[in-house]
Amino acid sequence: MEPKKDNMLTKRIILGITGASGSLYAHLTLKKLAEIRDRLEEVAVVVSKTGEQVWKYELADIPLNTFGFQRYPPDSFFAPMASGSSAYDAMIIIPCSVGTLGRIAAGTADDLMTRAADVMLKERRKLVLVVREAPYSLIHIRNMETITQAGGIILPACPGFYMHSTTLEEICLTVVERALALAGLQIGHKGFGI
Repeated sequence: MEPKKDNMLTKRIILGITGASGSLYAHLTLKKLAEIRDRLEEVAVVVSKTGEQVWKYELADIPLNTFGFQRYPPDSFFAPMASGSSAYDAMIIIPCSVGTLGRIAAGTADDLMTRAADVMLKERRKLVLVVREAPYSLIHIRNMETITQAGGIILPACPGFYMHSTTLEEICLTVVERALALAGLQIGHKGFGI
């Protein structure tokens, strides 16, 4: 017997993938979202040009378009996520480059990803940036402060080790599951629903 669908649990999610190293984080996020596809109204994906290049370099054997989610070109401003009226529930950028972080902090919406992030902030919706950089400069830290003050969430891509993970994927999942939880999706190791 299938669980009863509750329309109140339906979510519309934007997933951004930038050119920061850490494409495995994005891949695992896509896999987790695919696992709960029947409980999501929409997953909209935008990948920066550099994000696609880094994915091919780091995950050469894994095609980016294998999950069947709607993907939008990074230079399109006619995608639904470019407007606040589209009412997405949350946006996760994973991995998030510090360049993308800086453009979001400055309010410089020069592509679809930064415009969508800007929309999430102005509409007071959840924006989670999984920043993949080390060490941080003072400029990075100030940009993180600006985004935090504007209502965004900064989640450094720092895995936890208390789960006694034994594979690289399991280690990275500690960050992925935390990002999904911060976006309002509880699908972690304990098997929570949305």
